[in-house]
Amino acid sequence: MIDGAVLKNAIISGANHILKNRTAVDELNIFPVPDGDTGTNMSMTMSAAAQELGMLDSVNAADVAKTAASAMLRGARGNSGVILSLLFKGFAKGLEGKAAATGADFVDALAIGVEAAYKAVMKPTEGTILTVARVACEKGRIALEEDADPLFVWAAICRGAEAALEETPKLLPVLKKAGVVDAGGKGLCLIFEGMRSVMQDGVMIEKEDAEAAPAGGDDFFRNAAAEFDQEINFTYCTECIIGREPEKCEDSMELRAYLETIGDCVVVADDDDIIKVHVHTENPGNALQKALEFGQLLTVKIENMKEQHRKAALANEQAKAKAAEEALAPADPTEDYGFVAVAAGEGLHTLFTDLGCAQVVSGGQTMNPSTNDILAAVMATPAKTVYVFPNNKNIILAAEQTVPLVTDREVVVVPTRTIAQGMSALLAFDPEVPVERNVEDMMEAASAVETGQVTFAARDSEFGGHKIHQNDILGMRNGKLTMVEKDPVHTVYRLTKSMVSKDTSFVTIIYGEDVTEQEAQEAYDRIRSKVSENVEVTLINGGQPVYYFIVSVE
Repeated sequence: MIDGAVLKNAIISGANHILKNRTAVDELNIFPVPDGDTGTNMSMTMSAAAQELGMLDSVNAADVAKTAASAMLRGARGNSGVILSLLFKGFAKGLEGKAAATGADFVDALAIGVEAAYKAVMKPTEGTILTVARVACEKGRIALEEDADPLFVWAAICRGAEAALEETPKLLPVLKKAGVVDAGGKGLCLIFEGMRSVMQDGVMIEKEDAEAAPAGGDDFFRNAAAEFDQEINFTYCTECIIGREPEKCEDSMELRAYLETIGDCVVVADDDDIIKVHVHTENPGNALQKALEFGQLLTVKIENMKEQHRKAALANEQAKAKAAEEALAPADPTEDYGFVAVAAGEGLHTLFTDLGCAQVVSGGQTMNPSTNDILAAVMATPAKTVYVFPNNKNIILAAEQTVPLVTDREVVVVPTRTIAQGMSALLAFDPEVPVERNVEDMMEAASAVETGQVTFAARDSEFGGHKIHQNDILGMRNGKLTMVEKDPVHTVYRLTKSMVSKDTSFVTIIYGEDVTEQEAQEAYDRIRSKVSENVEVTLINGGQPVYYFIVSVE
């Protein structure tokens, strides 16, 4: 049997394993837009369990499973995180009252979790984490008939998961075309293998070490980066050290002059032995090719500054969300109704507050709030009935998990999938009609809205018949990729024009944090000039990350 101490260490090991490999799992995402990456969401969900288990003294298997499941449910982020939490909730139910687990207990517990996960998804899709979990359970049950030893059974579960993962491209053509396996399924395999390492070999996979600080006292590149920290006119920060060869070229100013023609933020420093180079450019290969004319490249470093900016903005949003969560205090449900919305960006926060939301949870694409984040906002809303607007398809499941956690007020999740849908749904609320009727009316209003989104490609991809390069500008209509361009203003113009019809009455243009007021005004003027005078066009500074523009057409 597997006792509680081993199970505790196994779950922590599984959490560490997905944490160490989260980037590789993120990169399996086939849709090229920046999104709530699967590996990150699953690792954050598992890390919530590892943190709670680290403080647990009990070595009872039931207590370990219950603690892990509770922490994961509250810490679940994104659809993959919620499904993962439901699988472990099955463990808690299957091991209830047990001091240790047998092979049969593992199979029965996993079966409970698989059933719950399938029920939680409105339209279960095979070829995803659901398939991997189901097949793993089936293989475990077959193994149980041969040998009931829990190590034998868990090994079979792991093999079944891996085999199912390899089959996912056959079940989902989009995976096959991209040449990848399902990201959520891969994450689950990593977690199961991390657990197996402890159960079978007694080896806990440790947390990854923090990145080491740069060695030595050379601050050249760090000072160069700091000097130009606010100037991001080009995508790639390119740095190199050249082993100088005087016979090739004596004057490094020639190199500086060339670099200034292909980029900015140029710093070139040299001595008798080396030349140090820093430049921001769209063509790092050209910069390095020119550098080779002066000598051998001793070191090379190329970083995508737009991606760095996105991650920094994400970290900032997460910090603000954490601070907001800590500041939220539960409020007695004294009013008849109240609203909670999920949105990122100060402008959108203000917009939803003006529409009547008592709480706005910071989050959205690339930063899916946890169930606990949404729960805290619900509890801080002083209403007997609290309507929650997720405003993102990857947040709906996490929002729905709050419903059974709240006992002193009714929580109603209105499954809005975009910011535009959330706005229209809120405006359709009628305090004079019952809850069920309100939900119907709000979703009817939401479904009548056309949503346009303009963002950038996070990775090279072939998707929807388009050959996409990293940092291309993408135009999406109701979540479907419709155009690939080079300029956000031109993209939003084309996208909006394609969405407007003779029945259109309202167009709302919400511009994000990476759009200047001049660019926003240009987009407004171009759209205003191409729609009927009877159409009301509104421009709003949403301040949202990731999306240059969000457009609502009604």
